[in-house]
Amino acid sequence: MLKPKNTVSSERKQRPYVACLEFGNTGGKNQFHLSKLSRGQLCDTVIRVDGGEFYVHKVVLCKCSPYFRALFSHWSTPDCVTFDIPGMSTSLMCLIIEFAYTGNVLLTGQNALDLFVVADRYNMTGLLQACSDYLEKQLNPQNCLSIWLLTDTFYHPELREKSELYTLSHFKEVVDTCADFLQLSAQQLVQIIESDLLIVKQEKTVYKAILKWLAHAPKERKTYSSLLFSKVSIRLAWMSPKYLIEHVNESELVKTNPECRAMLFQTLNPILDHMSRTSHRSFACPSLAIPRVPPALLLAIGGWTDGSPTSLIEAYDARSDRWIDVAYTTETIRAYHGAVFYNGSIYCVGGFDSIEQFSAVHRLDLTSHNWEEVSPMHVSRCFVSVTVMNDYIYALGGYNGQERLNTAERYDPKCNQWTIISSMHEQRSDASCATLYSRVYICGGFNGIQCLSTAECYNPDEDQWTLIPNMSSRRSGVGVAAYANYIFAVGGFDGVSRLNTTEAYNPSTNAWCSVPSMPNARSNFGISVMNDNLFVAGGFGGITTIPNVEFYDIKTNIWLSAKDMKTSRSALSCCVVNGLSNMAKYAAALNSMQRQHLPTEEEDEMEQ
Repeated sequence: MLKPKNTVSSERKQRPYVACLEFGNTGGKNQFHLSKLSRGQLCDTVIRVDGGEFYVHKVVLCKCSPYFRALFSHWSTPDCVTFDIPGMSTSLMCLIIEFAYTGNVLLTGQNALDLFVVADRYNMTGLLQACSDYLEKQLNPQNCLSIWLLTDTFYHPELREKSELYTLSHFKEVVDTCADFLQLSAQQLVQIIESDLLIVKQEKTVYKAILKWLAHAPKERKTYSSLLFSKVSIRLAWMSPKYLIEHVNESELVKTNPECRAMLFQTLNPILDHMSRTSHRSFACPSLAIPRVPPALLLAIGGWTDGSPTSLIEAYDARSDRWIDVAYTTETIRAYHGAVFYNGSIYCVGGFDSIEQFSAVHRLDLTSHNWEEVSPMHVSRCFVSVTVMNDYIYALGGYNGQERLNTAERYDPKCNQWTIISSMHEQRSDASCATLYSRVYICGGFNGIQCLSTAECYNPDEDQWTLIPNMSSRRSGVGVAAYANYIFAVGGFDGVSRLNTTEAYNPSTNAWCSVPSMPNARSNFGISVMNDNLFVAGGFGGITTIPNVEFYDIKTNIWLSAKDMKTSRSALSCCVVNGLSNMAKYAAALNSMQRQHLPTEEEDEMEQ
């Protein structure tokens, strides 16, 4: 079975040492010296720490730390050779000196935080950055708050931002498993729960977190009840009426606090009035349902539905598990096309409108919402495979209306030009491709005679394709994505039936391994990676198109169901949109377009 790949190395990089430290004992005193420098004969100073002595060179320590430069040149006389450093352990000083001489240090979960503090104290920017990079890679729900709180005292904006975003992205896990959550101050908790970037599937998760924090020290924290409740009251309408009545209304927090009760009824009364007057579950009240900003959106673009291609675009917000129609449809109805997100724009490449195969490429600017046609490809391509690598958009294989293609080309958005690159080993239409480690991988497809199990890799530096080991199954209409340092090949058609099987290629071992199968067999579906999960959407199930959406989580090694698309379709293309400067406007647009949906009792029970 596929196991998550450890992305953090605990081993020291192999590189030559300028000097190496040895431990010795002289006259009953702990003493450290540099064995490759004649055992201290060329050293010009001694650092004393907690009973230990380090023979070192002033110039080396001065180079990596302004503190030592000031200590040796301004805070002491020229003839001073011994310096006492208070509040420092010998083990930490050993690592500091090692970094000063080699530019390298072995960081572990036990020493990284202490070294970060010491590096900040002595203004060792290189070591501080190394510790920050290490801590960023080690972020998890149990330590993200301690790292975030550390940056309150020791200024490092980059690490602070990363640890805060991690907390916001894993809020429920943090509340459930992190001991530091209960030690937050009220102001720190407010900063987290009022953030528009907080990711929760249900707003009641935030409400429960507040109750948990208050219950930890009820007498001392009672005074913060109104403040904290006010931060969730502006989003109470995202909770179901049933939950508001049976849980929020009946809680001690609301019963004993008139201010909280007033805030609740400000939301609940309009909802109950609306429900008494209509059976519709769409509730328009933006002030009571302020949306959080999704960190990313999954777009499902075009495809084949009800016997014809469509121009429809739907957007999926994993935070709220909802699909909505996007107002700006594709410039041309199309299916069996490719779509990618690059530099704030969506590029729709090739495809088929049930009459002709396209060479045309259209770009949607997600800031202005305007479509424009850019330079066309050299040949028409439907059933095309498309990916982005190193600022180029690649279009591989496909069908031009007469034959399956092995040709490939790439587009440079900066100069609006397509360039032919080396042809693939196989003719491939209905394949799929992805980018990993500055290589393009394409898998499966149909060559006009049979479905393919072959796969190959493109090296742009050499303009060369190389065959890699075959997949275990023939797969046409396959979904391919780079995920967790693997190339995933999902579903497809083997010439007999639609598949739900999944396998993953490891470039490090040059081998495929098995992955749990999807719940639903499908071909010609959309596939993308969002929020550290692998999503598949729609497709053809063997009898009809399907709206089903599922995602695979490599950490749990299981597939889970997400909300179905509103429109059942196959031959669509999916891509993930993120990093937009106007994402907050998209959140507001999503809210206004879908209007507030009041969850049914069944949905509320599912949430429970």
